[in-house]
Amino acid sequence: MEMRVLSSLLSALLVMSLMTPFVSAEEKQANQAKLAEKASSAIVIERDTGEVIFNKNSHEKLPPASMTKIMTMLLIMEAIDNGSLTYEDKIRTSEFAASMGGSQIFLEPGEEMTVTEMLKAIAVASGNDASVAMAEHIAGTEEEFVEMMNEKAKELGLENTNFVNSNGLPAENHYTTAYDLAMISKELLKYEDITKFTGIYEDYLREDTDKKFWLVNTNKLVKFYPGVDGLKTGFTREAMYCLTATAEKNGMRVISVIMGAPSPKERNAQITSMLDYSFSQFMTHKLYERDHILADVKVSKGEQNKVPVATAESVSILTKKGVNIDDVAERLEIDQEVKAPIKKGDRLGTLFVEREGKILSETALVASEDVFDASWWKLFKRVLSNFGGAA
Repeated sequence: MEMRVLSSLLSALLVMSLMTPFVSAEEKQANQAKLAEKASSAIVIERDTGEVIFNKNSHEKLPPASMTKIMTMLLIMEAIDNGSLTYEDKIRTSEFAASMGGSQIFLEPGEEMTVTEMLKAIAVASGNDASVAMAEHIAGTEEEFVEMMNEKAKELGLENTNFVNSNGLPAENHYTTAYDLAMISKELLKYEDITKFTGIYEDYLREDTDKKFWLVNTNKLVKFYPGVDGLKTGFTREAMYCLTATAEKNGMRVISVIMGAPSPKERNAQITSMLDYSFSQFMTHKLYERDHILADVKVSKGEQNKVPVATAESVSILTKKGVNIDDVAERLEIDQEVKAPIKKGDRLGTLFVEREGKILSETALVASEDVFDASWWKLFKRVLSNFGGAA
């Protein structure tokens, strides 16, 4: 399909006068040198841009333990978003799902819970049994769900990830990296509802029964670090103590991953240090929220003759505090015309945010609604109308 560049350069002139004192390069290096000292691997990224704020061995392949469930939750949220699953759907537990060891909510074979309850079990209690029950419901078998997980990793461009199960229980050839987990988390956080689950500190399942089950979040920072509302802890003897955390403060959301910490105390302390560093040194300038409509694309042979295109995720610019930004420009590259049918979410272009010829960010532009094929009669009337207009 033919592409056109809308180079109107919607000059955003984001002239900022920020009062935070300048931090020298020597101070920054000293601060960063102390981060994640007692971890195998770590990374911090800003969520909207994906820009790396801090990195330590972030491409090293390591076992993720229960941080695997970040991908499981991503596929659940995608299914909800595309309408193939709802929060009210009842999920039945198989014998296999009920047999999972490790952290669990002790589902019994044949027991049913809603998707909402299962998400609480996964996000808060790290339920291995709930993860498998959801995997089987979405894909038919856990094996087929794992194929979906690995396909999604490839779709996201992640080359150092291979999943063998949906919950992170120890398994040969089950690995990922801090960088890949940050990218999976970035994608998951497109679905803002997820933090309504990952941000819960305590709750109950089976509340009105004699099997009432108390949930307490394995991520203690949800309670003890202001702004933290997810995402997932992990621990096995092989993986040691791991955590992918996300926090939002003053409009900036960061994702911090640590793998291979020696204790829960060190894991939380090092994540806290990385979050403190990020919020004290950087800031974001929000341009657009997710689903912001930027243009229309012509549609051939559709029920409608155009479809609005919108941002697939939030659009921001990350800067060091104390740095002014001006002459920021936006450039749209969108399809000139597409042919029906168009599915909501189909990529139809890209938004580039640039400064002085350098691309600061790229954001997918997607169809904001479905466009179905027009009927023969509708196309005939459209031709007649166009003919009459030409006359």
